[in-house]
Amino acid sequence: MSQKTVVFRDTFLGAFLSFPQPSNPYKSYTACRKNSSNPFCDTFSEKMVVVKLEYGYCRCSTNETRQDIDRQKRELRDKGISEKNIYFEYESGTKEERVQLARLLEVVAEGDTIAATEVSRITRSTKQLCGIIELAKQKHLRLVVGSFVVDCTKELDPMTDGMLKMMGVFAEMERNMIKSRVRSGIANAKSKGAKIGRPKLSSDTLPVKFLRHYQKYVNKEIKATELADLSGIDRSTMYRYIEVMNKK
Repeated sequence: MSQKTVVFRDTFLGAFLSFPQPSNPYKSYTACRKNSSNPFCDTFSEKMVVVKLEYGYCRCSTNETRQDIDRQKRELRDKGISEKNIYFEYESGTKEERVQLARLLEVVAEGDTIAATEVSRITRSTKQLCGIIELAKQKHLRLVVGSFVVDCTKELDPMTDGMLKMMGVFAEMERNMIKSRVRSGIANAKSKGAKIGRPKLSSDTLPVKFLRHYQKYVNKEIKATELADLSGIDRSTMYRYIEVMNKK
């Protein structure tokens, strides 16, 4: 039998089949027997391998101008995870419907690994973490959180299961403590007469760039889209500014 392998996504085995050449980008794979129920096996006589893929997940709560996600990516690359297999997004850790996390959980197959730098990067909700653990058990995945490994490819022992869930409890508690401190700080500032929230807009506080081009818009020399572009703002902000000017 030839030792060469074929490359395709095997829907029966739920894993990628790939050439075991020295240049293979994947680090680990295990040989599997030819499956007679798989139509591909009637076509190919080559030995097949199930490739175990490694994925990473990174998350920050606010956008890239306020938080740097590169540190998380770098740490995952240092673990040997390919850049193309790292999913990242800027979303709250308590948000249940996250696009990139959902895509990652959809693409992983049996034996694959999901890695994150901290459990709080995956979620700050204990309920959601329990759901992810159950999915890992169903799909027989490995979860790597920092240096903590949760191997769900076999029966998960109660101690490891409990430790991961405890980490999730602390991540959620940390978030709740931050929220509590913020609320306390706001209440303290209000008691001292400070004005909290976005400053009230007036014609005197509008950006100079907008005011410079606004008259051209009034004179119909430029369109609304051009006004927004010239002012360096989005259309919703531009219309708020226009409303302020109309009340002047």
